[in-house]
Amino acid sequence: MATLNSIAQSLENKSILITGSTGFLAKIFVEKILRVQPQVKRLYLLVRASDAKSAKRRIDTQVISKELFRVLRTKHGDEFDSFISEKICPIAGDMAVEDLGIQETHLKQEIMEEVDIIANVAATTSFDERYDVALNINAMGADRVMAFAQRCHKLQMFLHVSTAYVCGCKSGLVLEKPIRMGETANGQNNLDIEAELRLAEKELKELRARGVEKTEETAAMKELGFKRARSFGWPNSYAFTKAMGEMLIGESRKDLPLVIIRPTIIESTLVDPFPGWIEGFRTAGSVIMSYGKGKLKCFPSNVDFPIDVIPADMVVNAMVVSMVAHSWQPQAFIYHVGSSKQNPTTTSLLADCAHRYFSNNPVKGKDGRAISVDKLFLYTSLDDFKKYMNFYYNVPLQVLRLANFALFNVWGRLHRDLTRKYNFAMYLAELYDPYVFFDGRFDDSSAEGLRMAMKASGMKEAELFNFDPKCINWEEYCMKVYYPGLVKYAMVQK
Repeated sequence: MATLNSIAQSLENKSILITGSTGFLAKIFVEKILRVQPQVKRLYLLVRASDAKSAKRRIDTQVISKELFRVLRTKHGDEFDSFISEKICPIAGDMAVEDLGIQETHLKQEIMEEVDIIANVAATTSFDERYDVALNINAMGADRVMAFAQRCHKLQMFLHVSTAYVCGCKSGLVLEKPIRMGETANGQNNLDIEAELRLAEKELKELRARGVEKTEETAAMKELGFKRARSFGWPNSYAFTKAMGEMLIGESRKDLPLVIIRPTIIESTLVDPFPGWIEGFRTAGSVIMSYGKGKLKCFPSNVDFPIDVIPADMVVNAMVVSMVAHSWQPQAFIYHVGSSKQNPTTTSLLADCAHRYFSNNPVKGKDGRAISVDKLFLYTSLDDFKKYMNFYYNVPLQVLRLANFALFNVWGRLHRDLTRKYNFAMYLAELYDPYVFFDGRFDDSSAEGLRMAMKASGMKEAELFNFDPKCINWEEYCMKVYYPGLVKYAMVQK
């Protein structure tokens, strides 16, 4: 491992190409670098856009204008816009095509000659994404970025953000080890990525040949993703295709320095640039806010298993430190960034904090009235949860449907509203089942080694780039940071 003297200083005069820059994690990564090292040379931000003007508009509206940048904006004052113009170069492109879809020849050449680091943060993170889309972005997109990296003249680091759940539905201690080409999560080791691509293409052609509606096409491609993922031991198309992405870049990297960051369940920032910032509902956040809005009264979860949550700023800190530590080293390094080994929390703690928080700080409904919440009941198996939901919700819904039909749709709106809530609860339960019943802990020995190296070097920046989960007080995080952040930044009041 390289000697860690100064993380921020190591970023001085560096040019970094960042994919997925309009995404939640990449925004925090961009803001962090600009704030800790204003002398960074250039950040090339690849965005899906038709031309340079559209790319700039997306970066301005979806990145720079966000509340996340208020600390940086205050720091630079009237010079903020000129600072951003100097340091950020929006790039119109598309990971779905060769050369990342960069059409401007001079700009493509400039990047290949100037870029020191490539950070591939782009991904579709939906657990139920269409299989063709997930394959194209999470698997083949990563491979295309690596192919582009091979043509960069002075590249010293390829940083790839994956997910800890590429391990599949394993139990026990999950090690920080690479995934070999063709390796499956259920031990069959018979995965052929080219065959998966052909299968997705064949299915899509057949659907379109039949002239199905777009919604039916999407549903069929989502179902294909779930089916293929589970046949190889992964819980969904997201984890499955991220695993394929790791296989592809591991196979094609040659001797290029590579760091793979595998975060667990990423939620709101703990400290940096300020506590609680989040964008949209993440994995746990959608369940928490559904409960706070009165839409969810029970949920399946094993209360004894750890739920591996990690604040987003800690993930970004691990990204920055690892890419600096391993620049120019022609090996591949893998880091789990999570909490389940060092400082685990549980769904029971999250649920208890949610009850206390939303009891004291109730969400207001559409009528302006405070929504009252009872304590979230946790079922210890998905089957028990389904039985409860069927008896107390589905059966009464069917009775209401029949009564509504007999009385000329007098309760039509009520039936639709209750049906929507029932379907949403069942959807969340099925979607998150592999995570709330995940009986494993993620080994972070490599990450711990990196933290120890920072301490051993006596770095003054250790706190600035902290990614040690042992410092998290989960009750305080939930009550004072995470849940208030969800309400303030992620929830759209209607």
